Amino acid sequence: MSYFLVDIYPYVLSLHIIAVISWMAGIFYLPRLFVYHAERAQQGDQLDETLKVMEYKLQRYIMAPASIVAWIAGLTLVFTPGVVDWSAIWPYTKAFGVLSMTVFDHWLMIMRKKFGRDENKLSGRQYRLMNEVPTVLMVLIVVSVVVKF
Repeated sequence: MSYFLVDIYPYVLSLHIIAVISWMAGIFYLPRLFVYHAERAQQGDQLDETLKVMEYKLQRYIMAPASIVAWIAGLTLVFTPGVVDWSAIWPYTKAFGVLSMTVFDHWLMIMRKKFGRDENKLSGRQYRLMNEVPTVLMVLIVVSVVVKF
């Protein structure tokens, strides 16, 4: 099994990078949609209904599958011999970043459902601020993996 994982490493890494890019695109875009939804849409108008559909499809058909593939490919990489140096700090900072990104993704899911039920209580400004969270986490994750401190 170990040799198999080493043999498929470049393909799994490629799949992981593609999935992460797709997931991150959604994580950056969905809060932006929430800003427009909170600031410009009126409950029940055409923009409100259009944004609900856009938010649902983004999360359901892009973000959810991409996050699942990113997690599966990422865990496969973790179990590939020689990829992770567990005596270093970087695997733990990356793990913290990825777990935090996943929590943020689930928070976005909760917020999308609140918009769907017309129960949103947050302002566009609050969503703008929350949109900075994935940027900080992305920097932590990328620096952890590239610098390997």
